[in-house]
Amino acid sequence: MSRRLLPGLGLLALLVSGCGGYVAHASPASPHGAVKCPSAWLAGYRQLARRVQASVYCPTWLPQPLVGEIGSEYSPAPYVNADRSYLVSFLWFEKMPTAPYEVHVNLRGYPGRTTIPTCQDTLSVDGKTVHPRIPCFADPHGKVRVGGTVATVYTANQGADTWHVLYAWRYHGSLYTLSQHVAPPFTYEKVVQDLNRMLRGLVLVGP
Repeated sequence: MSRRLLPGLGLLALLVSGCGGYVAHASPASPHGAVKCPSAWLAGYRQLARRVQASVYCPTWLPQPLVGEIGSEYSPAPYVNADRSYLVSFLWFEKMPTAPYEVHVNLRGYPGRTTIPTCQDTLSVDGKTVHPRIPCFADPHGKVRVGGTVATVYTANQGADTWHVLYAWRYHGSLYTLSQHVAPPFTYEKVVQDLNRMLRGLVLVGP
């Protein structure tokens, strides 16, 4: 089965968890006051929250050059499914002489459900092409705690999260995820650092 497992998991495991279910603690949020969704971005997240009839997360920090505004040059309109699950994607891409550079972050929400969704894979079995259903997020590698949020780290992910490190957590009966692509110019270590910082800066926005 094709799992799209990220290479270099030994380093990644040391950075986020270790063995035995250990929970790594990311640095706490700034003590100088609660973070807020920037006023210029708030309308876009409120509109999304009304559309999916659930609270959504606004990212107050993203790795450069991304910005968290929905509808900016880095983020098209959110994709919303009939079941109210949604994807907000932020992407910057530049062709470089040696290898393309890409900064890609995904925010997902699954209102009213806490189970991991399934995705369709494509395999060749005995000369036949089959499309089994597999978990969209797999191969958990420990947990990260930020404040009251405990996120599980997944390293074999499907669809728009392929080759991403993904954090998933549950809040008030819904599943939420945050992921970043491991690609130049970022290393595994830098991606994990970015995810920890992004998780610290997430702000809930209600309908």
